[in-house]
Amino acid sequence: MIFHITTRAAWQAASDVYTAPSLAAVGFIHASAQDQLLRVANALYAGQPDLIVLVIDPDALTADLRWEAPEPDDPYAAERFPHIYGPLNTDAVVQVVDLPAGPDGTFRMPDALDA
Repeated sequence: MIFHITTRAAWQAASDVYTAPSLAAVGFIHASAQDQLLRVANALYAGQPDLIVLVIDPDALTADLRWEAPEPDDPYAAERFPHIYGPLNTDAVVQVVDLPAGPDGTFRMPDALDA
């Protein structure tokens, strides 16, 4: 499974497909592996309310999935992240999990994902 952090409102606005602002800006939707999820959440979204995690079955995607450096122009970055090159078909989302920030604004792994 791969994971994407978004707001509840953005997800609820999706019908057959979901698009993130990054799709128009950089050409793909950012995602992460489970072991990358908290680092991404705390680095980019600390303190933000109303966030959710979309749990995505990569085999069900209709768009191209590529594992790449965090920034496409940094081919030497050791870690690879999943990038979805197109709209996310909503039927590839197998679970939606709340991602509440703690009192200090940081996130911990939701119980539903801590397996």
